[in-house]
Amino acid sequence: MPLLPFSNTSFPANQQAELSQTKLAVLIDADNTPSAIIEGLLDEVAKYGVASVKRIYGDWTSTHLRSWKEKLLEYAIQPIQQFSYTTGKNATDSAMIIDAMDLLYSQKLDGFCIVSSDSDFTRLASRLRESGHTVYGFGEKKTPRAFVSVCDKFVYTEILREQEEGDEDDARPASRPRKEFKDDRRLLKLLHDAVEDLADESGWAYLGSVGQKISNRTGDFDPRNFGFRKLGDLFRAIPQFETEERPQENGAGHQVYIRWKKKR
Repeated sequence: MPLLPFSNTSFPANQQAELSQTKLAVLIDADNTPSAIIEGLLDEVAKYGVASVKRIYGDWTSTHLRSWKEKLLEYAIQPIQQFSYTTGKNATDSAMIIDAMDLLYSQKLDGFCIVSSDSDFTRLASRLRESGHTVYGFGEKKTPRAFVSVCDKFVYTEILREQEEGDEDDARPASRPRKEFKDDRRLLKLLHDAVEDLADESGWAYLGSVGQKISNRTGDFDPRNFGFRKLGDLFRAIPQFETEERPQENGAGHQVYIRWKKKR
């Protein structure tokens, strides 16, 4: 089950410990990934578990990977050499796929992070999931839909390159005016259906469960795509929804509930 770092969800201490021990393999396609994302990428991976394996694939004799070479030692990433035998062909794909399958059978891993915008990894992601492993995809917004859809969760790397300024809890959207949310029918339907499926008799649904429901339906959903750090902030910005904070039974913190506004 993918972890939802954006959902305002408070996990029990034992579950947090379990998540922190989740072992992940991070496999990076250097030919299709800009080096500028590496810090944000590893920070994002740390939300899901421990990067037990960090490998990056490319032709390191080529000058176009120069920017990556400067990052390898700093972030303890193991470079895997793959010569480009044919012009115009991406030779790193096969090396990544072979390594991923070797790791699947030789290492006790809980999941894989595939970092590429290339659709050639679609079947690999599907095969890893069939083996019971969680697959996190990372790529640019140009990534083909087939690869995006097959991952348990997909994070667009444009998000990782953005360095927001100001207060972390600032919920104002960075890229879209607030008034546009009421006109985004696809987004509203996704959120409305998730809330309605989990709502109690009075229409309220727990935010953590809603976030998991949305993630199960579409792996590339992320409130940061709409300019918000957390799912609760996105709901608060949409006038069709109302939110309510309730204290937890043990008195530690609070829980957020969401409801579709009733017509008066």
